[in-house]
Parts: sequence; structure tokens; C-alpha cells
Amino acid sequence: MRRYLELVANAFPLWVLAACGLALAEPSFFAWFRGNAIVAALAVIMLGMGITLSVGDFTRVATRPLAIVTGFVAQFLIMPAAGWSVATVLGLEPPLAVGLILVACCPGGTASNVVTSIARADVALSVVMTACSTIAAVVLTPLLTRLFAGRLVEVDALGLFVSTIQVVVLPVAVGVAVNRFLPRLVVAVLPVAPVVSVLAIAMVCASVVAQNAEAVWTSGPRLIAAVVALHGLGFGVGYLFARAFRYDLTISRTISIEVGMQNSGLGVVLAQRHFPAEPLTAVPCAISSVVHSVIGSLLAGWWRLSR
Repeated sequence: MRRYLELVANAFPLWVLAACGLALAEPSFFAWFRGNAIVAALAVIMLGMGITLSVGDFTRVATRPLAIVTGFVAQFLIMPAAGWSVATVLGLEPPLAVGLILVACCPGGTASNVVTSIARADVALSVVMTACSTIAAVVLTPLLTRLFAGRLVEVDALGLFVSTIQVVVLPVAVGVAVNRFLPRLVVAVLPVAPVVSVLAIAMVCASVVAQNAEAVWTSGPRLIAAVVALHGLGFGVGYLFARAFRYDLTISRTISIEVGMQNSGLGVVLAQRHFPAEPLTAVPCAISSVVHSVIGSLLAGWWRLSR
């Protein structure tokens, strides 16, 4: 049973792609999933991440400080700059540009840990990097979004800060506490948690696509090109950034995956909460989840075979 659950979880790009495709074809299937349901789904995803972490995972940072710092700087330097650059070069409409910049300013996604495992890179390093960027996102995501998107629309940095605490820090903290004090529960839940997270991600992305299906059809090619360019730059420049510091292939691939894959679900929630007058802002975040999952999985498969 565990093997089948792993196969289902590892196929997450296919589930997200299928759900979003169905949402475009028949929006009514997913349009009902909105508001508090999306917030709850993200909380479940972050809780699932939290139960995989222990206090020891955070103390391991001390054993690889330079690799952590390199990945951290790459995450919050490369992606926001890439988001702003791509939006500017392609001339995206303000709501779509803000959405692209917002998801670029989000921390690394939990899916990066799965993709790192497929690539046979450094999973422990990936988990710690995701945890560090997630915690730092409480401050950096609002500030960077305001810096890069503030000229396009008014950005409520304080509101983004509060929301990030609510939907990221609290669920992760609860998960770490469960890991520490209820180990038997963790053992029972852990095999199922990745599948639940995958389904939650698929539902969140499909919901946003369904609510904006007409706009996605209208602006589809240019928007998809923008999201592909954003994540392509993340994976590519992230890898070159690590190699420039002479890290080996394993660590460089880990940093590349961590930089290229964002917490798109967080971007969706923040966009819907703080840009309600511009529903299109959430669309790049939803498409991002599909794009980075597909690129990451293909890249991981290539690296796995090239070892």
C-alpha cells in the first residue's frame, strides 16, 4: 500500500495538470472550492510539511551553513528579480504582473522535497532550505512584493505579513509539535500525508483556474510563457549560482530545485485575500503550480538517469 501511495504522490504534476485542464473545460466542477476552503487546504499542506520536520532538522542548519545561505540568497534574490523582469519584458497586464511577482516572492514549495528525492539529490538539505525560506517568508514575501509590485498596485505589506503567519507559520509549528509529542500519530499519518497534500494542491489550483477560466483562455499563451520563463530562470540560474560557488552536483541540483519551485498555494491565498478587486492576480500563482511541477519532475527524471 505504501508503494502505491508513493506512486500517487510522485505523480503530482499529472494530478495538478489534469485538475486544471478539467477546470478549464468545465469550471463548475471546481468553482465551489473557494474562500475559506482554499485557506484550509493550504493549512493542511503546511501541516503535512510540519509533521515531517523535527527540531533536529533545524539544528542541522549548523552543519551546512554555507549551502543553506547560498540557497536562501538564491531563493529570494533570483526569483523576485526574475518575476519582475519577465512581467516587464512581456508587458503583462498589472493584475497578472502582480500575481507573477507575488508567486516569485513566495518561499520554496513542499513539492521541491519530493522532486529532490526523485532526482536523488540531497533531501535533508532540501527540507531544511524549505523550512528556512518558509520562516523567512513571513517578512520577506510582503517586503519583496511591495518592492517589486508596489508601483503597479497598492501592496498591503502588513496584511501579507499577518496572513503568512496564519497560513504558514502556525500550521508548520503545529506539525513540528505533533512530530515531537505524538510520534505514533506521525507514523500512522505520514504515508498518507503526501497524497493529501497533492490533492489539496490540485484542488486549490483548479479552483483558481475555474474561477478565471475565461481570462485564462484569453491571455493563456503569453501568461503561460511568462510562468515558464519565471521557473525556467529559477531552475537554470539557481543551478549556475550554486556551481559558481563550487558546490558539487548533488548540492547544486538541490539548490536549483529549491529555487525553481515556489509555494504557489501560498501565492494563491495571499492573492485572493489581499487583491480581491483583481481576481486575475491569483491566476499566475495557480498556473505556476502546474508549470514548476512539470519542469521540476522532468528535470529530476533527467538527473536521476544521468547519475
